[in-house]
Amino acid sequence: MIRYILVQNRQGKTRLSRWYFPCSDEEKNKLLSDFYKLVNVRDPKLANFIEYRTYKIVYRRYAGLFFGMCVDTTDNELAALESIHLFVESLDAYFGNVCELDIVFHFWKCYALMDEMFLTGEIQETSKKIVLKRMSDLDRLN
Repeated sequence: MIRYILVQNRQGKTRLSRWYFPCSDEEKNKLLSDFYKLVNVRDPKLANFIEYRTYKIVYRRYAGLFFGMCVDTTDNELAALESIHLFVESLDAYFGNVCELDIVFHFWKCYALMDEMFLTGEIQETSKKIVLKRMSDLDRLN
């Protein structure tokens, strides 16, 4: 199960976060800080998996953003890494070469896309084509 999904820039500012378990604001701030401290200083040649507490953090850096998720230790790291990649590819296809400013100024669209792919801590949809079709349907409603 996915515990949380984060998108942070290299300065540690959180651009997107989705929590799939109950926790206090203090604990969220601690987790955000720990995520930044763990992935920012890590050598790019090392694996994109980190054991953290009783979970695993799976992350990937795209340009100036870190996309990461915390999963249970029994979950497949490569499946989590691939779902991160699919999320970034979907954002890229939706916005047309996505950048940090797209995420900042259109965060509600990013959350909608995230919600199309992930539901209650599980991967819901793995087809980029279907996700983009649903997003275009949502755009037509506005």
